[in-house]
Amino acid sequence: MFSSFFKALGQMGDARFRRVMLLGVLLALALLAGVYAAFLWLLESVVPGSVEIPFVGPVGGIDTLLGWGSFLLMLGLSVFLMVPVASAFSGLFLEDIADAVEDRHYPNLPPVEPLRLADTLVDSLNFLGLLVAANALALILYAFAGPLIPVVFWALNGWLLGREYFTLVAMRRLGRTGAKALRAENRGRIWLAGTLMAAPLSIPLVNLVIPVLGVATFTHLFHKIMAGR
Repeated sequence: MFSSFFKALGQMGDARFRRVMLLGVLLALALLAGVYAAFLWLLESVVPGSVEIPFVGPVGGIDTLLGWGSFLLMLGLSVFLMVPVASAFSGLFLEDIADAVEDRHYPNLPPVEPLRLADTLVDSLNFLGLLVAANALALILYAFAGPLIPVVFWALNGWLLGREYFTLVAMRRLGRTGAKALRAENRGRIWLAGTLMAAPLSIPLVNLVIPVLGVATFTHLFHKIMAGR
């Protein structure tokens, strides 16, 4: 797993990696900005511009103060928002990154039939629904996890993201049935690799480049598993 990650990291200078990473960062920032703008609009529509404090009088700027606070809040929320962004990323850019990895490290492989964009988008949307539902249920666990909340978050989303990324990478060469069978045989390694991906997704700014590294890492992991067979 670690060798797969470092191989992926060593290819970050690849022109195709840079192009996809730039597109991914722009899309992620656009999504976060859109969510923040909607949240700020909602905040300003329900919070008065000033409040009346007994013996003091009207105090203004409350909406502005809360606006700055909401910016800090959104930085925190970006930790959770980047998980579905990483999921959506897999459906949009997986083919480009996987091709770049295989062209450099596995040049003797036969060409693959590209996955239909419509199919990958449907799979990604279905997985996104599962991701949201699982994290909503996990809110109950977070209430009892205390200081272990990050561990629960990483473990849950590591399992989900590992499942998604590995399946999509493996489907390119094994088809849907073969990919699911291979995933079932190696669920422990895939879960651990997904957890190693989920942990840096919780670091603002760093999390913007993790989806590219995730696709590349799981591509290497897939070929390692196949070579071991």
